[in-house]
Amino acid sequence: MRWLLFLSRLAFICGLFFLLTLIQLMTGWIKDGNIESTIITIGFFIGMVVVPITLLCYLVLWVSGKKVSALIPRWLIIANFFVLLILLTYIYYINYIYAQSYA
Repeated sequence: MRWLLFLSRLAFICGLFFLLTLIQLMTGWIKDGNIESTIITIGFFIGMVVVPITLLCYLVLWVSGKKVSALIPRWLIIANFFVLLILLTYIYYINYIYAQSYA
């Protein structure tokens, strides 16, 4: 189950980059294009794949009866879940704005 710990850590890092991407979109504090594109790539594209897959693995293990918190620290599970909630809220917000512009 070390792969799940690795995946959880990767999801946490991608989640941090996703939050940095949202902050960058709101404020524009990063002026270097190379750094900005790296943060956006890791945050949006990799983060939107890795974070849900990680939580899906947690769910599968939980349904199968294994204790996920025995393998992964509880704060890491909570942080990844929190990032997923922000990610879903962002996706809903973007789709809501586009749906309102076509109505």
